[in-house]
Amino acid sequence: MNGGEVRAMKIVNVGTAVVKGNFDWILVKVYTDKGVVGIGEAYWGAGVVDLIHRAKQLIIGEDVTNITKCVERMIRGLSGEGSSSGTAVTAISGIEIALWDCVGKMLGVPLYVLFGGKIRDKVRMYIDCHAGDGYTPESYRKKARNVIEQGWTALKFDIDVPTPYSECQDEGEFWYIPYNRCLSSLEIEYITSIVAAVREEIGKVADLAIDCHWKYSVKDAIKLLRALSQFDLLWVEDPIPPENIDALLEVQKSVSVPIATGENLYRKHGYRELIEKQACRIVTPDIPKMGGLLEARKVFDMADTYYMPVAPHNVSSPVGTIAAAHLCAAMNNFLVMEFHAHDVDWWDDLIVTDARPIIQEGYLHLPDKPGIGVELNEEVLKTHLVEERDFFITV
Repeated sequence: MNGGEVRAMKIVNVGTAVVKGNFDWILVKVYTDKGVVGIGEAYWGAGVVDLIHRAKQLIIGEDVTNITKCVERMIRGLSGEGSSSGTAVTAISGIEIALWDCVGKMLGVPLYVLFGGKIRDKVRMYIDCHAGDGYTPESYRKKARNVIEQGWTALKFDIDVPTPYSECQDEGEFWYIPYNRCLSSLEIEYITSIVAAVREEIGKVADLAIDCHWKYSVKDAIKLLRALSQFDLLWVEDPIPPENIDALLEVQKSVSVPIATGENLYRKHGYRELIEKQACRIVTPDIPKMGGLLEARKVFDMADTYYMPVAPHNVSSPVGTIAAAHLCAAMNNFLVMEFHAHDVDWWDDLIVTDARPIIQEGYLHLPDKPGIGVELNEEVLKTHLVEERDFFITV
């Protein structure tokens, strides 16, 4: 297409489909009057699909290349829907990613070109292992052995799990225990034994991160992280509740283990205090949730001024994952990105791409086709639809 056609390409509609993976993957299509269709993905959550369809009314008829203008119109137009945080930003994120896919396709270039070109040809991924089959050191060790044999070089395990010394042994109730309970010395010793088993199993061939899911008080987090400092951890994620940046800073100043956080923040404004106060060592934005690719680029750049690496949180389908990987490939301070669908055996089949599997030996190799570089396999998609949602739209 020539430049005139690019400038004249208008948005005519936006459609959605919700796929049942390990989460509800909310897929987005942006349709244009020239037949170019962009695909994107928004983070799962109640009300997101409804807000995507409300937001689209604000951008229909707009030039598809005016992504910043479209985002600002949606932010302002949904100001009563919580546009500075939450569901509205997540809805906008999915549309924004699809707009970038449109522009890449129009220009005939991969997304990474639009963000300054790639620094790396492949994007390192870490696998979220959760726990083992049970909450025992041997179970964790077995899970670690399994994923290492599959070629992964970066692993993350949950440690906010019931132990033989927890005051609540009911797994369903354990997750709702208040953070301000006292984490006993026996619990810390048991958690430490779990991490020790994993580290012993993987040796130094892989990086190891730990996730706490905002479970502990400042006092207990400091005690726990000091006990875990012997294991050369890549990071400990979300050790305390997320609302108080000064409290997190106190933890980070008191321990040598790097803290990672940021998956529940929105737009660049949500990250400013965290980064400026250097209350963590690693920032973890979720790109299809926090505002999309361009907004994430701003967070990467803000973090880079403090020499902070960025390790995106990611629970997406291949669409959101590969879109985020394009940005990661272009960012100087990218560290590693999450893969969270190890148990979804049809994850790769959701898209049409030349690369199989999508992630090989712990790395995602970027497609060089225009835009995100992949298309949806709609036959596979239809077999996993959430029933109450329509399958995109007819244009």
